[in-house]
Amino acid sequence: MQSSLTRVARTVPSRVAASHARFFNIHEYQGKILCDRYGVPVQKWRAANTPDEAFAGAESLAKEMTSGEFVIKAQVHAGGRGKGHFRENGDPAAQKGKGGVQFGTTPADVKAATAVMLNKHLITNQTTADGALVSQVMVAEAVDITSEKYVAFVMDRAMGGPCCIASAQGGMDIEAVAEKDPDAVMLEPVNMATGITSAQATKIAEFCKFEPAMVPQAADSITKLYDMFIGLDATQVEINPMAETNGHGVITVDAKVNFDDNALFRQQEVYAMRDTSEEDPREVEADKWGLNYIGLDGNIACMVNGAGLAMATMDIIQLYGGSPANFLDVGGGAQEQQVKEAFKILTKDPQVKGILVNIFGGIMQCDIIAQGIVNAARDTGLELPLIVRLEGTNVELGKKIIEESGLTIINADNLDDAAKKAVAAIQ
Repeated sequence: MQSSLTRVARTVPSRVAASHARFFNIHEYQGKILCDRYGVPVQKWRAANTPDEAFAGAESLAKEMTSGEFVIKAQVHAGGRGKGHFRENGDPAAQKGKGGVQFGTTPADVKAATAVMLNKHLITNQTTADGALVSQVMVAEAVDITSEKYVAFVMDRAMGGPCCIASAQGGMDIEAVAEKDPDAVMLEPVNMATGITSAQATKIAEFCKFEPAMVPQAADSITKLYDMFIGLDATQVEINPMAETNGHGVITVDAKVNFDDNALFRQQEVYAMRDTSEEDPREVEADKWGLNYIGLDGNIACMVNGAGLAMATMDIIQLYGGSPANFLDVGGGAQEQQVKEAFKILTKDPQVKGILVNIFGGIMQCDIIAQGIVNAARDTGLELPLIVRLEGTNVELGKKIIEESGLTIINADNLDDAAKKAVAAIQ
């Protein structure tokens, strides 16, 4: 899930264009675990998977709290939870007015709110129309917030490295703030060689209009957030809000942390936090086989080797009046089994009416791909139109395998020909 703050920072990769660097998300309470590890102050909290666990967590939490109120927050990989509503029994309006952020003063209140949230689909402005299934909640101490600030770190291509995005107008959609009042948002590049300096952290805190007495604490938290951003190989650390409070100083109320999964081999603690129930099951399955897959809303499935070729294939399908159903990059070294698994993923999509395979055999050999295509078509009992364009290493051998397979596979001479035939085959 791409945050709007990356667009504020002038990096505008689409979901597909960024597919070669898939982004790994975690829940809010997991972000608090990581904040705590880096010394960033957070409110006290507990996580729960059942109403009874939420009740017990609230009872335990009450012994540590100085306030008399709990906040109960649905844990899904989407923002806008407080303004969202729950879908129940197929009715999107059934739970309107009962959002994914609720409050209570007793453990019984916490239990009741948790029962409303769990095992229901929360619909927000960042989910699909079906919403996101809530399997966990976070119960936290409600704090007396006097002002809300926005602080985030992202990698910004335009600036060539880390950038801090900050605003005194926290608790709001940062993109909306930037559009309405660009001067209300600060972009501060950070030199990776030196890291964020004390002077920079103080400047950011002052721009956010923290009370003078709280500026040193805010600057310290900002410095630690940068350390967390770099130390965890994060692509984004977004704090909205970082709050001034009565009785709790400056604390991080809501932490959103994303990671580039190319670096997760160094971050085993983070990788263990993965919640695959929040991800497209097709993408999860593709990941198991080393495939890059992203589902779209068209009806011509694409299997291609190389992100650039995949983008070109989708573009040319649209040029000839078709609509791509997915982005699927099998990579430069795919083996026969990976091709078979890719076909299984493609054919599970009920929207797919035809499949276009576009392979350029450089490192990859066309005969291996062809054999994988033939075997996959047989194993899955494929009845959809299948258009194949092969070019490169062992291309003649690959075409011969397809021609002698006895299957109804449409050969294409080039990319234009393949796209035209794919569009025609489903009409």
